[in-house]
Amino acid sequence: MNRPALQRIDQTLFNALAAEADQRPRQRCNHNFHQEAEPVQRFLNVLQPGTYVRPHRHQRDREGAGFECFLVLQGMIGLLIFSPEGEIVQTETLSASGPVRGVEVAEGQFHSLVALERDSVIFELKQGPYQPCQDKDFLQRFPQERTPAAEVQERSWRQRFLESPATGAQTGND
Repeated sequence: MNRPALQRIDQTLFNALAAEADQRPRQRCNHNFHQEAEPVQRFLNVLQPGTYVRPHRHQRDREGAGFECFLVLQGMIGLLIFSPEGEIVQTETLSASGPVRGVEVAEGQFHSLVALERDSVIFELKQGPYQPCQDKDFLQRFPQERTPAAEVQERSWRQRFLESPATGAQTGND
């Protein structure tokens, strides 16, 4: 594997990825530091307001390996935690300026993300290797990406955070 001795995580990279995310239909862009077959996935995920992340969870063959760690490096993200029935059980506002800058979501926990500011950049860490067909288990009651229903859902979640940006446990589903 031919990899550079040093990979910089800087504003130049953030700006390039944000411009790319802006041009993509999904309004987001990944920049992987890992190769797909590596046992640890590490990457930047740049999200623009309007991107819809369908609620999902990660489960792996090895117990405890389905965690996902998020650290916001730029901007602000809303994290939603769901019950298996699809009810919102907790929300967190993650911001590069704090007070909560990151979280680790436990294995098997349904979650979604909402971009609350333009050009939001997250560093993500999770167990690999990446297997596209098995990586995510979606909550079926929520719309698929790139549908009108998904756009409506994302807007309602984003509005929820913008109206009440405090963190903490909340119940009920929009």
